[in-house]
Amino acid sequence: MRDFRSFAGRGRKAFVVALVLSSASMAGITQASAAEIFDELRFGATASISDGSNQENGAFPSLTVFFDPLGADSANGLVEKILRPRFHAGASVATSSTGVSEIYSGLSWTADVTERFFVEIGAGATVHDGNLNDDGSEGPKLGCRLLFREYAAAGYRFDDHWNLSATVEHASNANLCDGPNDGLTRAGLMLGYEF
Repeated sequence: MRDFRSFAGRGRKAFVVALVLSSASMAGITQASAAEIFDELRFGATASISDGSNQENGAFPSLTVFFDPLGADSANGLVEKILRPRFHAGASVATSSTGVSEIYSGLSWTADVTERFFVEIGAGATVHDGNLNDDGSEGPKLGCRLLFREYAAAGYRFDDHWNLSATVEHASNANLCDGPNDGLTRAGLMLGYEF
């Protein structure tokens, strides 16, 4: 059986190629047809804010796609906004040997502070290619392949389409797995385009 980390290294290259090809194909999609499928696309990078043995080196280019099948954008009042979250799915790619690549999905809730400023929280799950057990190598030890993931963001809308947000995210197994639970904690910037 092949080692998952060596497979994941090849997977990183495949992910980057797929990202470039999908970006190129997205250029051919009209804004109207993209708005029927996607609510928002965000891309950017994060970096580890953990310390000690949990530290991941390098940057983590990220891409997140948001969907709004429940009509979160048109929700009125707090109760409706809570009951009608957006869905998100995305990936982040490690750029160093101590980094962990992830594929994640979950639910997101956005609240407007003003017409331009917003805050957001999200929760879901992530699958990663990091070390599960303490094998003496550098980087976080995560205990199991599937982790809980949550994030918070604060952002600014430049216009009806473009926004920039500062994010902080965390993933861990919540001590539900045998083995270590170092977790992943990162912060970064994401540029978003709302369709």
